[in-house]
Amino acid sequence: MNLTERRHGDSGTPYSDASPPRDTGPAEPAPAPDRPGRTPPVLPPDHTQAILEVTKEVAAVLKTSGCPFALVGSVAAYAHGIPVRLQHDTDFALRREDAETVTRLLRQRGIRIVEPPEDWLVKARSGGEEIDLIFSLAGRPVTTELLERAHTLPVDSVHMPVIAPTDLMVGRLAALSEHHCDFGALLPVARGLRERVDWDRVREETGEKPMAAAFLYLLELLDVLPRTGTGTEAGTAAATGTGTGTGTAADSGTGTGTEGGARDGDGG
Repeated sequence: MNLTERRHGDSGTPYSDASPPRDTGPAEPAPAPDRPGRTPPVLPPDHTQAILEVTKEVAAVLKTSGCPFALVGSVAAYAHGIPVRLQHDTDFALRREDAETVTRLLRQRGIRIVEPPEDWLVKARSGGEEIDLIFSLAGRPVTTELLERAHTLPVDSVHMPVIAPTDLMVGRLAALSEHHCDFGALLPVARGLRERVDWDRVREETGEKPMAAAFLYLLELLDVLPRTGTGTEAGTAAATGTGTGTGTAADSGTGTGTEGGARDGDGG
């Protein structure tokens, strides 16, 4: 160590004052974020491909089981062509009576089974990713009829049954509550599937759910769905000749309210 230099962290007298401290020039600037050798910032991991790999692995086991099943949740929306980012887990719907057979085969494949406190699903893990085997969707038991309506679609090149678009929307809307009401995540799914969903059945099966009704009304305001023309909205539509009012062609200049409503339905 040079005697003219202070020890690191020592604010006292230098070892020798025989010569002045060496001038090292201006301090070197801190490395810029993009300079070579600097550790890049840690970004949140994108689990999309990892979840797809686990989805294919579990689907292969389910196919060999002979038990009916269907891919549900966000990965099902992905399979239907919705550009969602997969970050959490992969979900499969199956009948409760098939749970023992399926879990036995998954264990044989080396997939770890976790028994949760909930009685409507079984959880599993593979490669660090979570798997949900669901017997009940939003409080409704998974039935053979629901699984038979599934569409066979490719999921990252592997074909498997995927829950039908209408059943997907019914399940997602029925699951909304005061504690979980993320319209932002559900809106792109509704936009992407709107031409493939039986919205009358969605309304019928979720009519008692206030959050579902609010989301469907939002879709009408955004012109994703044709307006139903009820209550105050019906009066406004009748006055402007754009909805399902009862005015005549002479009143609105656009034909009867029924005709206008039919055109809206065709264009939805």
